[in-house]
Amino acid sequence: MLISHEWLRAFVPHATTPDELRELVSAHVATVDAMVKLRDDLRPIIVARVISAARHPNSDHLWVTKVDDGSGAFLDVVCGAPNVTEGALYPFARVGTVMPTGNKGGILIERRKIRGAVSNGMLCSAKELGLGDDHDGILALELDAAPGTPLLDVLQVGDSRYDVDVLPNRPDLLSHLGMAREVAALTQTALMLPSELGQEPTIVPAVTGSNEATSAGLTVRVDDRAGCPRYMGVVIRGVTVGPSPEWLVQRLDSIGLRSISNVVDITNYMLHGFGQPMHAFDLTTLAGATIVVRAAHVGEKLTTLDGVERTLSGRETLIADRDRPVAIAGLMGGLHSEVTASTTDIFLEVAYFDPARTRSTRRALGLSTDASYRFERGIDPEGTPRALAVAAQVICALAGGRVDGAPLDVGAPPPRGAAVVLRPERLSRLLGAVVESDEVVSRLSGIGFVVVPAGTGALHVTAPSWRHDVSRDVDLVEEVARLRGYDTLSDELKPFRPGTVPDHPFHLIGRRLRDFLVGRGMAEVRPLPFVRGDDRSHVRVRNPLADDEPHLRTRILETLGRRAEYNLSRMQGDVRLFEVGSVFAKGTSATAGLPLEEVRVGVVLMGARTPRHFTEAKQEAFDAWDARALGEAVARVARPGEATSFVPGQDEVLWHIVGAGGESVGTVERLALDRPVWASEAYGIEVTLGAMSNASVAPPGMHVEPSASNAPPLRPADASTSPPGSSSAAATAAEGADRMPVRLHPRYKALPTTPPAEFDLALLVPDGLAAARVEQTIRTAAGELLEALMVFDEYRGQELPAGHRSVAWRLTFRDPVRTLRDKEIEGRRQKILRALEGELGVRTRSV
Repeated sequence: MLISHEWLRAFVPHATTPDELRELVSAHVATVDAMVKLRDDLRPIIVARVISAARHPNSDHLWVTKVDDGSGAFLDVVCGAPNVTEGALYPFARVGTVMPTGNKGGILIERRKIRGAVSNGMLCSAKELGLGDDHDGILALELDAAPGTPLLDVLQVGDSRYDVDVLPNRPDLLSHLGMAREVAALTQTALMLPSELGQEPTIVPAVTGSNEATSAGLTVRVDDRAGCPRYMGVVIRGVTVGPSPEWLVQRLDSIGLRSISNVVDITNYMLHGFGQPMHAFDLTTLAGATIVVRAAHVGEKLTTLDGVERTLSGRETLIADRDRPVAIAGLMGGLHSEVTASTTDIFLEVAYFDPARTRSTRRALGLSTDASYRFERGIDPEGTPRALAVAAQVICALAGGRVDGAPLDVGAPPPRGAAVVLRPERLSRLLGAVVESDEVVSRLSGIGFVVVPAGTGALHVTAPSWRHDVSRDVDLVEEVARLRGYDTLSDELKPFRPGTVPDHPFHLIGRRLRDFLVGRGMAEVRPLPFVRGDDRSHVRVRNPLADDEPHLRTRILETLGRRAEYNLSRMQGDVRLFEVGSVFAKGTSATAGLPLEEVRVGVVLMGARTPRHFTEAKQEAFDAWDARALGEAVARVARPGEATSFVPGQDEVLWHIVGAGGESVGTVERLALDRPVWASEAYGIEVTLGAMSNASVAPPGMHVEPSASNAPPLRPADASTSPPGSSSAAATAAEGADRMPVRLHPRYKALPTTPPAEFDLALLVPDGLAAARVEQTIRTAAGELLEALMVFDEYRGQELPAGHRSVAWRLTFRDPVRTLRDKEIEGRRQKILRALEGELGVRTRSV
C-alpha cells in the first residue's frame, strides 16, 4: 500500500517528520518496507552564502558574486537575479550538478565564462528547483544553516511516499483514512476531513429497499444478494468532465497515479483516500434507466475498460442495465458505459461486494485491480453512505452539476460481530505486564472500538465496522500490545505450566541432529521441497509455486546438490550444508494414491577440510573417508540405539548404511555436480529418520522423552570402524569430521555477485611488532570495501634486515553493486602503504 505523508497529514495534522512517522508506523501498525522522498532530486543542491556581490563589468543586469559553498574556498559565480544580497543564504548548484525538476531540469551545470567572467556554479530560483513559479529572483532562504549543508536537510520540501506492507487481516489499512486512524491514536491528534474536500457533507436520507429502490428516474434492483449485500448510488446531472485541479493531480501523483479527468480522479481519490472503491457510469448509456445487480449468464460477454472482451462463466456477479452488462462487480467497469468528455449526467455507484465472490471472479478472469484488492479483503460495509456523500459533494464542486433526488440504498450491510469479553487479568497474564483497565479502554477507544465495562471487572468490546479481524480476546490483547509498544513489554522468561503432550520423536531427533551438525561447522538450509523431476519417478504438484519445479523431491540430496552448485557458481568452493526435511515417493492403492512421506537428514560437504592458514603448505580437501566418518556419526544421532553397518555400494554410492533389520536406511555417496575444474569432489550423506505414516511410533531404539539428556555422545566413530587406506593423514578417518571448526548460530548473508579484486603485500615487519597491529592498520586504511585480509606467508632469512621478518598479506576488495576499477585498487594500496610507513615504520619488501 502506497501512502503519501502529506495526504496523511490532511486527515490527521500531526507534527511528526516523515522519518519519525516511518518508525512509528513500523513499530505499532504495519511494516514500512520503503520510504521515498519525492523531491530527492534536490539532493545535490546545497545551501551557500553570498559573501560579496558587485556589478558585472560588461553587463548592466548581471552580478559577479563570491559564494561560500562550505568547501573552504570562495567561488566566483555570475548571477542575473536582481535580489542577490551580500550575507544571505541561497540554494546553490555546484559544477557537475544535474539540475532537478524545474525549467532547467536535466541541465548539467558546468564551469563557463559569461561575458568574460568565470562562473563556477549557479544560484537557483524557486522555478529552477521546481518549488514555485517565481523566476524573477533567486530563492532567499530564511533559515540558520552552515554553507555546504544539503538543502533537503534544512528545508522541508516535497512529499514522502511510504510503501507499507499491509497484511491480509488488516484491510482497513488499505487507505489513507485507515492509516490516519492509527496515526491519530498514536500521536493523540484529532482526525478530520481533509480541508481540500470542503466541509463535512450532510448525509441525506436515502430511498431504501431490501431488493429494489427508485429515485431521480433511476431504478436499482439487486437480484444477487449473496454477491452484493449492499448497493448504493446517486444521480448527478449537469457535470462538466474536464481536467482536475492541481491539488487533486498532486494527490494522485504522490502515490504514482496519473490524472484522467475530474470525475474519474475523484473516484480514485476516494478509493485510495477512504478505502471505498466506487464507479461512475454515464447515465445516458444505461438502457431503461435501470441498474440490475445479478449473476452472469453462461457465455455472456463484456468488454471492460481495459479494452478486453471477457467471456463470463455464470459464477460472476454483474452490474447490468435493462439489456446488457455494464460492469463486473468489484473488479472493473465496462467500456460502453464509461465517463467521457461528452458526459453530462452520471450515476455514482458505491457498494459492498462479497469478498469470497470477488476473489473467485478475479482468479477466474485473471483480472486484478485496486478495487478487487480491497473488496477481496473486506471494506467497511457501514462506510458507504459517508463515502457517497463526500464523493458527490466533491464532484459537484469540481465538475459542476447537482445531485438529483435522494441517494439509493438497496440491501443492508452485514451485521457486526458480537462483543468480545476481555478480562484485564487475562490480558496482563498474556502480556507479562500489568495493564490497568483505564489504559485498555483508552487505547481501544482511540482506534474506534466501543468498550463497555461490566460489573465483574470485565470489558465488553465491540469492534468497529472496518475491523473484520477481531473475534477473540487474544485479538484484543494483541491490539493493546501493539498500541502500547512491544518494546515496553518485559523480555523476562517467567514460569509457565508445561503441557502434558510429549514432543514428537522426529522433532527431538531433528533438534539433536541440528545441534550436532552445527557443532561440526555445518550450516543449515531450509529450502522448499520442490524440484524439476519427472512424472515417472516424482509426485507432481497440481498447483506448483514455480513452473520449472512442479515435482516433490524424492531425496534431500536433490535439493542440497542445487544449493552446492549455487555456491560454486559464485566462486564459493567450501560448502558444508545440511537439512532435516521430508521427501516424497509415489503412493500405492493402500495409501489411496497419496504420496508416501519420509523424514530424512541430508549433508553435503566439499572443499577445504579446515580453514586456510599460512603455516600449511597444502590445503587438504574433504575425502571419501571424511564423509564416511561423518556419516557414521550422523547415523548414530539420527537412529539412536540402533546398530548400523556400512556396505560398499556401486558407482556414485560409496557406502550403503544398513539398519539393524538389514534394510538400507541411508547412503554416503559422491555427488555428480556441475562443478568447475577448480572445485574439489563433493560428498553427500542422507539418512532416513522414519516415515510420517508411522510418526506416532518412535524409530528403533529411541525412547520418547521431552529431555534431550539421553542423546548418545556426539563424537565420530571409533578408529576400528574405519577401513584402512584413508587418504587423510589423520590418526583415524573419523577424526576428519572433528577437525571442522565450531561455528554456532551462523547468520545468513547473501553471496556476492560482483567480482573481487585482490593483491598481495609483502612487508618488512620488526620482530617486536605484532602482526595483529599491522593488520589493524591495514584494515583502517583499506576502508569499507575490504572484504578479506589473510596472512599467507612468513619468511626469515639473512637477506632481510637484522631484526626483521617478512610477512605477506593477501587483501580482497569487493563492492556489492559494481566492479572495482584498477585505479581505485591502486589508490587504496598506496593509502595503505603510506599509513603503514607513517604509523608503524613498516615498508614493503624489495627483495
